[in-house]
Amino acid sequence: MTRFAAVSLAVLMLLTVFASVASAQDVLEVRSSVFNGTDIDDIIDTYGNGTILPIDGSKFPIFYYDIDDNISTELVLIADVPGTENNVIGEGGLIYITMIMPVGYEYENPAAGWDNYSMIGFGAQIAVPLKPDRADKLSRLVLDSDDKYTLRTGETLELGQGYTLEAKQVDVNGEKVWLQFNRDGEYVDDEIISVATGGNNTSKTWDVELDDIEGEDDVVVLRVHVNQVFQGAVDSIAQIEGIWLIDYANSRTIESDDEFGELNDVAILGPALRLTNEDTITLTRDGTDQILENVSFRTADTGSDVLRFHLIKEIKDPGIHVIGGAASFSADNFTWNASSFAGFFYDLDDNIETESLSVSNIIDGNVIDEGGLVYETSIENVDYEYFNVDAGWDQYPVIGFFAEEYVPLKEDSADKLSKLVLDSDDKYTIKTGEIIELGEGYSIEAKQVDVDGEKVWLEFTRDGEFVDDEIISVTTGSNTTSSTWDVELDDIEDEDDVLVLKVHVNQVFQGAVDSIAQIEGIWLIDYANAMTIESDDEFGKLDDVSIQGDTLSISNENTFTLTMGSEEEIAEGMFFMIGDTPVEELRYFPFVVRILGEVNETTGLPEGNETETGENETQAGENVTETPGENVTEEPAEEPAEEETEEETAGNNTTGGEEGEGTPGFGIVLCLVGLLAVVYLIRRKS
Repeated sequence: MTRFAAVSLAVLMLLTVFASVASAQDVLEVRSSVFNGTDIDDIIDTYGNGTILPIDGSKFPIFYYDIDDNISTELVLIADVPGTENNVIGEGGLIYITMIMPVGYEYENPAAGWDNYSMIGFGAQIAVPLKPDRADKLSRLVLDSDDKYTLRTGETLELGQGYTLEAKQVDVNGEKVWLQFNRDGEYVDDEIISVATGGNNTSKTWDVELDDIEGEDDVVVLRVHVNQVFQGAVDSIAQIEGIWLIDYANSRTIESDDEFGELNDVAILGPALRLTNEDTITLTRDGTDQILENVSFRTADTGSDVLRFHLIKEIKDPGIHVIGGAASFSADNFTWNASSFAGFFYDLDDNIETESLSVSNIIDGNVIDEGGLVYETSIENVDYEYFNVDAGWDQYPVIGFFAEEYVPLKEDSADKLSKLVLDSDDKYTIKTGEIIELGEGYSIEAKQVDVDGEKVWLEFTRDGEFVDDEIISVTTGSNTTSSTWDVELDDIEDEDDVLVLKVHVNQVFQGAVDSIAQIEGIWLIDYANAMTIESDDEFGKLDDVSIQGDTLSISNENTFTLTMGSEEEIAEGMFFMIGDTPVEELRYFPFVVRILGEVNETTGLPEGNETETGENETQAGENVTETPGENVTEEPAEEPAEEETEEETAGNNTTGGEEGEGTPGFGIVLCLVGLLAVVYLIRRKS
């Protein structure tokens, strides 16, 4: 979890500044690099070594990566076994391997017993093995924090997933604090912790060990380090620095006969797990094929002579999430595009990408020269989700802008942009008086539905205010374009006849009680918040803007320092994460922030246990990761306490590893799991 806490803090500090950029979503999809070829054999040859195609944390950013310790644990292999051909992966040809690795605590204090712990990535989530040398019994990591928290007598600290820590009593004179650990309000354990000056440093740490956790005893489930107790202006206060917690109550044991999507052949190899497919896997064109607990293949809608796919994971937990790109492991030139940075816009079906971020002019130590950091994006055309050329739904222009999808107001000029709100081919039914919420305050209402006349009267509103309306005819045999309503508005960033909404009505019909209109095809831009980019604009550290027709390029006029062990803002919700290493071992990668559900901008916490979206929308899951709650920091009389923070654990969404042969940083893991894979393949063929 190294550096995750700092990421969250940086996000929270900038959340209100870039509120429009770090916008809330309901489902977050994180994808891998894109694999494109004529068939699966061609892809294995092109992206692998002709026998095996490895997909590690450098190619799939949801897999765990620790940039400080340079550790990754998960790997997917596509092997060219018998039956692997066309768009089919043969039996045993898809291999998922993960293994236990040691990582440092966020609160790094070896003298106090806080050096490192065992962790393992499993199904693109961080887990902790109940036994450090066995990968079959796992518990999810809830919290690993080095933030400082203050607790008065009777105060409770929310740790997440229903776990809490309560200060029963604080004894300043005796230099002790009595802490109680609870789950869902029920007592679990308590301890009186001494922080006496001159005492053993390890005595300030409370290790909660429990028995019978998936059949294991003496399992450490919580670690708390108390710095000091002191007398505040009114109350006695305990200061905590260092909390580590696993969700022991929801631990799991993996058995050899378990099935995980298409991966149903499980082998437990001591500190490693290997999952393979007993049956063939067909990559369904224009489809999604689950392979491992929310991890799936998504395949483009192409002809039989082209195969294009990537791995994808859906995240539904409300909160702040971080999506990283491939890591650069040197001061050499490096360029990120949609394949190496999942935050950038990418259209799988049309194989369209628009954005790139480049570091050129070899870095001097950890300093990027003036003009050496360049962000570039350009306009491309993509198909509407509701693709119907006869009805006028063929293509529209798009442009990625700092990892968000925008639509240019003029298809040949990248200086006037509006965010894409909706591009959907879902079917909606609407009765007279009903409203479909489109997002960002926009909606359409069925004023009347005339079944006999085969017409529907629709009204388009923003924040409840009228924008436009139209009577749409769906008369059988009429021109299909008449079934589409195009809303064009004037004076949008000084542009006229700007297309802001498209709605296609399939039919009107008589239901059991009401007259109903069926809509299939809605496209909408946030025209009310459109923007014009000027040559003298500044975007974070990128402040030299060049607009050349359909291409926008922004670079740094001043030097850009990659401060070791920090997060440095690039621009508009995009950052670099830099490893805490010597300058000569420079490691860094870009990341963007995504927010799921409604998040309190003050605390960064989800607003509730679930987030409801509009009609016909997806509902986010109910598993909410809570974080340490509201605490007031007071300063002791002699030694000031550092400002405390409230954080959202930033999820598992960081990545690393430069693409290409001989990728640094993944050598240890790839060597070990590669050996396991080879042994496995040889055994199958023998």
